[in-house]
Amino acid sequence: MLESLHFSANLARLNLLTGQPSTRSRLVIAVVAGLSLAAAFPNIGIAGFAWIAPALMLTGANGTHGRAAFRIGYIAGLAFHLTALWWLLLIPGSGFQIIGWIALSAYLALYQAAWVWMTSVQSPESRVQSWLARTGWALLGAAAWVTLEMIQARLLSGFPWNFVGASQFKLIPLIQIASVTGVYGVSFVVVWASLSLFAAVRALLEKPTARYAWLGEIILPLFAVLGLCAFGVRQVRPNGDDVRPTFRVTFVQPSIPQTVIWNEAENDRRFNQLLELTRRALTNETDLLLWPEAAVPEKIRYNEDMLDPITALARSNKLWFIVGSDDAEPVRNSRDTNAADYFNASFLISPDGELVSRYCKRQLVMFGEYIPLVRWLPFLKWFVPGSADSVGFTPGDRVTPFVLERRAPSRPDSSDNSQRAEAVLGAPIHTTTLICFEDVFPHHVRDYMSDDTDFLVNLTNDGWFGEGGEQWQHAASAVFRAVENGVPLLRCCNNGVTCWIDARGVVRQVFRDANGSVHGAGVMTAQIPLLAPGEKREPTFYNRHGDWFGWGCIATVAVAMLARLTRTLRHKS
Repeated sequence: MLESLHFSANLARLNLLTGQPSTRSRLVIAVVAGLSLAAAFPNIGIAGFAWIAPALMLTGANGTHGRAAFRIGYIAGLAFHLTALWWLLLIPGSGFQIIGWIALSAYLALYQAAWVWMTSVQSPESRVQSWLARTGWALLGAAAWVTLEMIQARLLSGFPWNFVGASQFKLIPLIQIASVTGVYGVSFVVVWASLSLFAAVRALLEKPTARYAWLGEIILPLFAVLGLCAFGVRQVRPNGDDVRPTFRVTFVQPSIPQTVIWNEAENDRRFNQLLELTRRALTNETDLLLWPEAAVPEKIRYNEDMLDPITALARSNKLWFIVGSDDAEPVRNSRDTNAADYFNASFLISPDGELVSRYCKRQLVMFGEYIPLVRWLPFLKWFVPGSADSVGFTPGDRVTPFVLERRAPSRPDSSDNSQRAEAVLGAPIHTTTLICFEDVFPHHVRDYMSDDTDFLVNLTNDGWFGEGGEQWQHAASAVFRAVENGVPLLRCCNNGVTCWIDARGVVRQVFRDANGSVHGAGVMTAQIPLLAPGEKREPTFYNRHGDWFGWGCIATVAVAMLARLTRTLRHKS
């Protein structure tokens, strides 16, 4: 009895969820919530923090509504994004990167502010509402989070970065649900569990003598998580990749600082470094060689001094090349004969040394690859790192699949399985390249898939951001594109993280230099499992139907908010 009274007294002191915390306490809780969410992402990467951060946001806003709740959410969001996006400060430049860091964080914090406001508006009073009402509130809160992530992925060209589901990229069984719902399904489960935890703690504080009342709040999300993990375990069981035909791919990571890339006087040295790394890689048998985004300093279609060494390597080694290089072509139907469109592109070069295909990046990065409204607001050039004159890319207008013919190896390898040479000879390999941040857009990557896609390739230059957390945050998001579409994803980067991810989201191989760093220069060769002759890849549910889950959450939240508004207007009248 005395122990029970002591337990009740201790809980009574914790009035954050049952009383009215001071303004200072609310601010502290909001900041802690934001820092906790940031810690769930690389480089810290403690995924468990994502499961408590939304609950902490609501703890800070508990008992508030309207503007007060919005402010608490905004402070939490600001703490989250300023911390998670600190690597923006590593962009070389004249100091304007600080403005960009603050401005982007201030914009993104609006999403957490809107979520806390929406969730507090719908929040039931646990003392009087039924268990069903509280459960519905938690589910609606999770749907609201997904709604805002869907908007963030699309508004103002979109910035789908550090979605809460992406923090769970190492929990392979759990993230398999992304093959059905996209990353949004994982975000939903994490936030639902967090809100249920919030309700459970509140129930415990309100009725400290009923020690097990809180179990009713978490039972549904607990079983949901267990069920999803069971589904995931079934999905990741061995699928025969060990006996499939394979394709040897070599990744070249040059690790060239961004300041060197901007310096045209360094172009020859940069290119020679790439060639030297490539020649070193070609001491081993390979079928496909990858260079990262914008690896070639000049536009290779118009510079024979750089095109010829590449095509010579392809011919002499009988291999395919996919290289990143800028490109240009005359503006169609323009009276100005000197007018040109510039593209961030990738090229497929055949073993015969021919430029077979070109893909032009479709999803451009604002201020990195184009300046919005610059014709009317020329001062915006001041905010661009490097040369503002080079920030004028035109988006590509189509997806361009790359088709590679297989060939028998010139030096057969007994460990390679005869399937690689004879059984699959002549069957083409289908891939598509994504450039830079294109692999963080779930709805965008779906467009690059077909039934015979063997793997996706991402060429990127994350050297803008030094050796910060950006590289692993980028890779964490890429994991979900592999799961969502059910294909391996090969990432060739300037300074990390060069790796390949299998169709279940497992990071199978990561390049590290002699010092163990993912940011250094070097090469990596991997064997990528392929479709067997005549086999068609079974599309995932997400690949077939897209963001059905996200749109469903938007519809649910819209109906709930409309119903709330209707009730409010009725009461006022």
